[in-house]
Amino acid sequence: MIATVTLNPSLDKIATVEELVVDEANRWTSLRRDPGGKGINVSRVVHELGGETIAYGFIGGIDGETLKHLLQQQGVPFDFTPIQGEIRSNFIITDLKTRRQTRIDAPGPRISRDELRKLIDKITRIKPKPDFMVFAGSVPPGVPTDIYRQLIEKAKKSGIKTVLDSDNKWLKEGINAKPNVIKPNVHEAEELLETHLRDQAAIVEAVKTLVNRSIDVAAISRGKDGLIVANGEKILKITPPQAEVRSTIGAGDSTIAGLVLKLSQGHGIEEASRWAVASGTAAVLTPGTELCRREDVERLLPQVKVERL
Repeated sequence: MIATVTLNPSLDKIATVEELVVDEANRWTSLRRDPGGKGINVSRVVHELGGETIAYGFIGGIDGETLKHLLQQQGVPFDFTPIQGEIRSNFIITDLKTRRQTRIDAPGPRISRDELRKLIDKITRIKPKPDFMVFAGSVPPGVPTDIYRQLIEKAKKSGIKTVLDSDNKWLKEGINAKPNVIKPNVHEAEELLETHLRDQAAIVEAVKTLVNRSIDVAAISRGKDGLIVANGEKILKITPPQAEVRSTIGAGDSTIAGLVLKLSQGHGIEEASRWAVASGTAAVLTPGTELCRREDVERLLPQVKVERL
């Protein structure tokens, strides 16, 4: 089973317009709402791929109730911690003419010490223990910068394997707890390692550096070029098939879900990485924040190339 922790969940509202015109009234042609937050997205994809999961995190307000209702509709289990504030709403505007997306993301509600303590107590006492616990996304106001380090250390002491997928200061602090799996993109890895990853050779050196920091599996995402993955024994280049991009939102979360699901099922790094890239590629085929569909992932799997470096 894979548990996910989303400290800053959101209700994502996706509108499409024929052409986005600044300083003019724009009428949407379609409107969709989806549960948001990186960890929640991972749980959604694990569930879609047939795996067992549960989503933890904060929840509050009318949008929080809507988020729970949407997860119930999708059949995704959750055990959220209530807060006084309202979860954030993110707005995504898709311009059908240019195929560009404009995102307006909220910082999130302020979390009190008591609310944070309740969440920590809940995930510390989780039963039955999951195979992996995924900590993902940004951190809302009121939560300390080193929260991921704290949570990863607690999970590891309980014998739970951990995954960290965040950026900036939260990634830099969290990696000090030596999570089992990380998957930054190139930009995030450059910030983490304070170096410029100008080509494939530099990315290969970067994943080797991360593994040498006691990370079991380090993967750096290169978008349409796939993944470079290392686990201490192998370094792999995973190349996706070409795909028509409808939306890149959630592609990284889908990649994490495919990778961790297969690792939790006992598959080797090659097969897990193949599922990771197939899941991420399938996610770009769907509009807005719809994430990947299982039939697309299974169709794309044979087209994913795995090369040992």
